[in-house]
Amino acid sequence: MEKFSRDVQVRWADLDPNFHVRHSVYYDWGASCRIEYLYSVGFTAEVMQKFHIGPILFREECVFRKEIRPEDKVSIHLELTKAKRDLSRWTIRHQIIKNGDTLSAVLTVDIAWLDTVRRKLASLPEEARTMFADVPVAEDFQWLD
Repeated sequence: MEKFSRDVQVRWADLDPNFHVRHSVYYDWGASCRIEYLYSVGFTAEVMQKFHIGPILFREECVFRKEIRPEDKVSIHLELTKAKRDLSRWTIRHQIIKNGDTLSAVLTVDIAWLDTVRRKLASLPEEARTMFADVPVAEDFQWLD
């Protein structure tokens, strides 16, 4: 997959008293984008339950560049920037773009897999790794060995 991008709607509830998008909304948009990506490659809740595995966040950081206001058209992009070869740990970068060409924020998330039965960190089962074969990869992608 060359690119994964989703349009997002700026809602009244997303605004702060300064009439721009409040900071926590960016994190919600990132979470929605990641889940939409997982579902788009077949990694659904049912698959996660089958493998007793789910994503867990280690770090989530947003750098805000340009404010987003109610009238702006917003899209969010997803790309893989780092990963262990067994995909047990991985980093996703989201670029939040307004009006087609203005970088408004960069959201970076470090993720791992949690074994939902043992409640311990886990590797992604080999059978499930194939679902990630086409994840969009950043130009500055690096393997974590």
